[in-house]
Amino acid sequence: MLNQYIQELEQDPFDGEEFVERLAWRVNASVSPPGSTDTGFNPDLLHEAFTQAIKDLQLLDERTAKKCERVEAAVKEEEVRHWHNVAQLLDNNREAFQSFQDLDSHINSVATKVVHLGDQLESVNTPRSRAVEAQRLMNHFREFLLPGPLVSEVFTDKTKIYEAADVIQKLHLIAQELPSGKFENAKHKIAEKYDEIERSLIMEFIKAHRAGDKDRMKEIASTLSHFKGYSQCIDAFIEEAQHGALRSRDLYIEVVPLCHRSEVLIREVFTNPEQVMGKFVLNIFQGQLQEYIQVRLDNKSVPEMYLKNLHELYCQTLKLCTDLQRFNLGNDSQFLAKLTKSIFQRHLHSYISVETRYLREKFNLILNRYYEGKGHQKKNIQSGGINDIRRNIQDVIGTKANINIGPAVENYGGETFLSEEVAISLLQETKQAFKRCQMLSTQSDVHNNAVQIFDLLTKALLIEHVDYAIELGLQVIPGGEVRTHPEISFFEVLHQSSSMMNLLDKLFSDTLVPLVISTPKHGDCLQKKKQLGTSLEQKLDLGLDRTLSAIVSYIRHVLTVEQKRTDFKPENDDILITNVTVACQKVVRYVSGIAERIRDSLDGHNLESVLLELGLRFHRIVLDHLMKYEYSATGAMAVICDVNEYRKCVASFKVPQVNSLFDTLHTLCKLLQVSPENLKMVCSGDQLSGLDRTVLASFIQLRSDYKTAKLGHQLK
Repeated sequence: MLNQYIQELEQDPFDGEEFVERLAWRVNASVSPPGSTDTGFNPDLLHEAFTQAIKDLQLLDERTAKKCERVEAAVKEEEVRHWHNVAQLLDNNREAFQSFQDLDSHINSVATKVVHLGDQLESVNTPRSRAVEAQRLMNHFREFLLPGPLVSEVFTDKTKIYEAADVIQKLHLIAQELPSGKFENAKHKIAEKYDEIERSLIMEFIKAHRAGDKDRMKEIASTLSHFKGYSQCIDAFIEEAQHGALRSRDLYIEVVPLCHRSEVLIREVFTNPEQVMGKFVLNIFQGQLQEYIQVRLDNKSVPEMYLKNLHELYCQTLKLCTDLQRFNLGNDSQFLAKLTKSIFQRHLHSYISVETRYLREKFNLILNRYYEGKGHQKKNIQSGGINDIRRNIQDVIGTKANINIGPAVENYGGETFLSEEVAISLLQETKQAFKRCQMLSTQSDVHNNAVQIFDLLTKALLIEHVDYAIELGLQVIPGGEVRTHPEISFFEVLHQSSSMMNLLDKLFSDTLVPLVISTPKHGDCLQKKKQLGTSLEQKLDLGLDRTLSAIVSYIRHVLTVEQKRTDFKPENDDILITNVTVACQKVVRYVSGIAERIRDSLDGHNLESVLLELGLRFHRIVLDHLMKYEYSATGAMAVICDVNEYRKCVASFKVPQVNSLFDTLHTLCKLLQVSPENLKMVCSGDQLSGLDRTVLASFIQLRSDYKTAKLGHQLK
């Protein structure tokens, strides 16, 4: 039973309640026989079982306590033995450390003696080695003093070229210190042999390069580094490395891969790879690259191609310099910039003069080609000042005398002589010029050069094209009394001019401003653009005013010619009015066509402003025209029909102010029809109550029964 208790108590986790439940269950299970359904409860038996279990657990507790005491005693004994071993190990460590210090002192003592012995040996051996080397050089020098060819194996055996190079290099240095005279022949023979060996080494270096023998190349380069012709070895390497390379049509794409391949070999062969790599790049720039650039830029007879090539080559060269910065080319951080400047300096110095000359010619070509395509010969138009005064006098005299005293007006068939394609071409050329200017101009010149380009654009686009077209449009607009359909192409002139100004503004802000933003030139450019824009706007306003005046003048002429007095005071007052008058039909048809054309030509604020002004002037003309006639009852119906038609016509303007004016005019016309007893009531209606009484009176006076019906008393 104790074993069973031990197993249950060692369970993890241990649950005391569950332990008691199992114990009770075992007691009950032992009372009931197998298969029995009797579940009777025997408390005495359960009490007895619990009592026995408590005794067993107490016994188990005593055994466990004794076992723990034995284990603790064993652990204490083991701890004592362990600390004893640790003490012994500490003593051994102290002894070992002391032995190590003694050994280190002994080693230092021995090393000091060895160094001292080495110094003594070196002091003895160095003079001896120098003496042996001096004797060897003296023997070779004696051979150069003797007449005849050299017979020493060092100079005759080509396999000993490195030993010969070492000897001849030292003899050459010695010969430089010898006086002339009796040593002249020896010095001459040494110099010849020095040059011969140097050439041989360079040839061997070239052979090794071609054979791909890096070790031999490195050995020869190290030997030649003491010779005055070492630079020739580097030149030979560069020539061999670049042989057959850089031959494609686009030379730039080959440079970086070639430098990468060569740099690997340079680092393995030469002791000064930075200087060699710098000279390698220098040779590329001053050699094939410069030749490639000069060939493409040699012809300046076609400025467009020259500028395009210059910009493209300069950009490619700058990109190449950026790519080459990954290589170590020496200590000069401006090395690549100086190389680029040396190649392009002549072209960059004269860039802006070529640019401005090209733009001037290109702009003239674009404009002339456009006008020639239109079959138009540009005229020298004088405007402003005395010319405007003369035109105004001619208009006044012509209107009063009903004659045209001015020169014949040419209308050009409605042609505006403005082309958005021309404007886009000019702007595109300028945009490309600004890109070239930013890239090819120095930091101190870029803003001045950009202003020169902008001046050429404004002269070509705004003055020679837009301003010229506006002046032509002003000349086309008829003045004085207009008896035929006036040319109203000026609306298209306004629309196209505004579009071109918007395109110019976008180019100005997107391209020019970044080039001049931090300089005084920014304010100058803004002021000039503003002045030119103001001048053009004033002329456009003048053209709109003249165009609207011509339209209104023609409407007045149609009304005057086509309107009959019998339209509003027929001889037979019993006729039925079923349609508007002929004059009204023609005017409405004309005004509707004008409004449609205005909507096709203008948009936004310009459209609203022009339709408003046209509506106001149209209303004034109609009102003045109606005030000339006397109206019978039947004629009143006719004029109401006419005004209602005018009202429908201007409704398409979608201008509330104009609609209100014609609504009021339509109501005023009803005063011509209402019976005398209702006249006062109509005058006090919503639409007429706000009008001046004199206006109402003047309108009522137009009634044919004004005097007979004594209508004047109705308004008092």
